[in-house]
Amino acid sequence: MSSKQERPNIVLIMADQLTPSVLPAYGHKTVKAPHIQALADNGVVFENAYCNFPLCVPSRASMMAGRLANNIECWDNATEMPGQIPTLAHYLRGSGYHTVLCGKMHFVGPDQVHGFNERITTDIYPSNFSWVPDWIEGEKYRPTGINMSAVVDSGKCVRSLQMDYDDEVEYAGVQKIHDLARFQNDKPFFLTVSFTHPHSPYIITEEYWDRYNHDDIEMPTVDPIPVEELDQHSKWLHYAHAQEKHEVTDENIKTSRHAYYGMTSYIDDKVGNIMNTLKATGQDKNTVVILTADHGEMLGERGMWYKQSFFENSVRVPFIVCYPEGYEAARIKENVSLVDLLPTLVDIATEGNMPEFASPMDGNSLTGLLTGDRSGWGDVVISEYTGEGVVEPCRMVKKGSLKFMYTHNYPDQLFDLESDPLELNNLADTPDYAAIQAELKAICLDGWDPEDIKRRAIATQKERWLIKNTTNEQDDSWAYEVKHSKDARYVRHIGAVQTKAKARYPYVEPTPFKPE
Repeated sequence: MSSKQERPNIVLIMADQLTPSVLPAYGHKTVKAPHIQALADNGVVFENAYCNFPLCVPSRASMMAGRLANNIECWDNATEMPGQIPTLAHYLRGSGYHTVLCGKMHFVGPDQVHGFNERITTDIYPSNFSWVPDWIEGEKYRPTGINMSAVVDSGKCVRSLQMDYDDEVEYAGVQKIHDLARFQNDKPFFLTVSFTHPHSPYIITEEYWDRYNHDDIEMPTVDPIPVEELDQHSKWLHYAHAQEKHEVTDENIKTSRHAYYGMTSYIDDKVGNIMNTLKATGQDKNTVVILTADHGEMLGERGMWYKQSFFENSVRVPFIVCYPEGYEAARIKENVSLVDLLPTLVDIATEGNMPEFASPMDGNSLTGLLTGDRSGWGDVVISEYTGEGVVEPCRMVKKGSLKFMYTHNYPDQLFDLESDPLELNNLADTPDYAAIQAELKAICLDGWDPEDIKRRAIATQKERWLIKNTTNEQDDSWAYEVKHSKDARYVRHIGAVQTKAKARYPYVEPTPFKPE
């Protein structure tokens, strides 16, 4: 097995609900994110990276397993991820890496670790079945669901629960980087630092609000589309979000976007702190840093908010790989997705000696693209949706610039993003695009039976609703609690002289006593 010096450490930084369209690394002119920009300037920027399910739990479960959500039966935000499914952490751990999870991963179920050697913070959202959707009742808004209050009540705050969480994650992540340098430098490490910002609600402190002039905040490029003209998927989300129950003014929209810009700068500062800590501990040159998100954010485009759809702002994610010692800075136009992360990192960890995976992988290693080899890349990504807000299985296939969107029992949609980046001209069922529509639909339905998907999703909804309705909402026995060993902290676990010396970084050999 290779030593740490021969194999790089890996740090995965995740944001939540961060659309790449607001990042200067992806062309935005107003948002201030210099630390993410520095990663992009020195790294490989994937311009067309997508999540495989535009919702937190299934997206993250899919990414961790390297498999599409339906293949691990992860249907929505209250679906348990079975402990028998190998994850990225299992594979890297088996390759000799020390694996650490810091921050959000939104695992549902009794297994809240899924292969990591350590989990050093709790999670922010429920780990139980409290967010189960109901396809029988339909798409109407429920009190536990997403609504437009996050938009109409947006603005400044002194403090938020999300800031409480992300400040804790930042502190724990930075501390762990120091600890890994001092106490666990005999093997390479994989550290995930996962934040909840800039997830709605759109509120931020005055410090970050004041980084932007309110008059400079752009309104959405695409105006709200009348309900009667919406595609069925979007129409379901309109009612699920109770949009007809709120009056959203232009000022509400601008204020929400202003706060979101500030929330993005807040995360950017945390990225900077992580990078500065890697540099201060001498680990920056031997660490692959990946920045991504679980899904995007519509941010008022088309009158839509949050995620859950296949339009670009929702389904596209930032994906930057920075490792100047191994990869030259580049911008990659090929389509990639989050299921590619597992095989990529295993490829890096094993120095190209990929193991036989215990489960069929839906993703592929990106190391060829990272080193400039574009040959053989299929350029096809798949995203799916069976979560809150819809009542039929939905799926997306993107190949090249063409995006096909399928809603079971409703008309197809087809967009050419090269000529129509705003996705306003539906080309489905037009003669000139009949062949490509048929090709993409065949890919969409290959091994994916929407009637069977619907049956299985409803069956598990019924089971989870029964458990939810017969369980105390406050009894969240699966919530992860961090337990620190008292003997392994500070100067208590080994002799005081050795501990004090080793606790100093860089290490300084204790000066021996001079004989009397």
